[in-house]
Amino acid sequence: MKTVALGRTGMSASQVGLGTWAFASQIYGTVAQSEAVSTIRFALENGVTLYDTAPLYGSATEDGISETILAAGLGSERDDVLISSKFGRYSSDGATADFSARRARESVEGSLARLRTDRIDVLFFHSPFGAHEIHDDVWAELDRLKSEGKIRSIGHSISMFKDTESMARNWSRERRIDVIQVVYSLMNRESAKLINDAAKDGTAIFARESLANGFLSGAITRDTVFSDNNINKRYPAEEIAERVDYVESLSFLVRDDLANMAQASVRWVLDNPDVSLILSGAKNRLELADWIAGANASGLSDAEHLRARTLHARDFQAA
Repeated sequence: MKTVALGRTGMSASQVGLGTWAFASQIYGTVAQSEAVSTIRFALENGVTLYDTAPLYGSATEDGISETILAAGLGSERDDVLISSKFGRYSSDGATADFSARRARESVEGSLARLRTDRIDVLFFHSPFGAHEIHDDVWAELDRLKSEGKIRSIGHSISMFKDTESMARNWSRERRIDVIQVVYSLMNRESAKLINDAAKDGTAIFARESLANGFLSGAITRDTVFSDNNINKRYPAEEIAERVDYVESLSFLVRDDLANMAQASVRWVLDNPDVSLILSGAKNRLELADWIAGANASGLSDAEHLRARTLHARDFQAA
């Protein structure tokens, strides 16, 4: 798999990274720990070198379940890869925001223990909803954690895009952060201008939710019944039908070396030269294989990109 430089961080990684939200939070349905570990091992075997996790990816009683699973899956190969984790929101307290110096240190120390490592390669602010959530003392503490070697770089994992885009822009321009993680897909392109501008600053871009929580996999139909713990359960039938209709309109992107919509959707994201890597939310080996195939395929044509742009009438809500 192609390896890319991560902006000004001095680090490089594969174009496909593996996100681990689904392993603990079960947001796309139940995933057995054995299946999660098998998926991590498959990722390693196929050249995936960036793994994204968070303390929030846990349960109401235990933070960081996905971090523990990731450590088990990586085993002795941890030093061959990069790990990104996050701070500021935790599953055990209902994701209440705490972006303070004290919580940043506690969070990093907890993540290091669960990950069985001595460093986090990228530490993300986990989805602040606005500047009012950021404590002034946190920056000095993050600098101390960097000087101690416990974190190597700092990023912003963006949520509430319209409320926090300006914050991300300022942090990128001021070089307070080196990486931005943001929703970007054929179904949601609202971050495109930020991606372009931040890349010019030398900020690395991690694209996430690039299969739109499964809709761009092509596996969801109008009649799909979601389990109660599936994130898509929240949508009414009318919204599901609208999303499915839109995905079906993009079927022209499927071709010999892009065997399905999942692969074509991955390829579309990676055709943007400002995107450093794409985070797979795969919950098993078969799904991850599609992400890898999409990354390894040749780019879409200018005509295909133009047609896809013409069909894009609005941005569908992100998770």
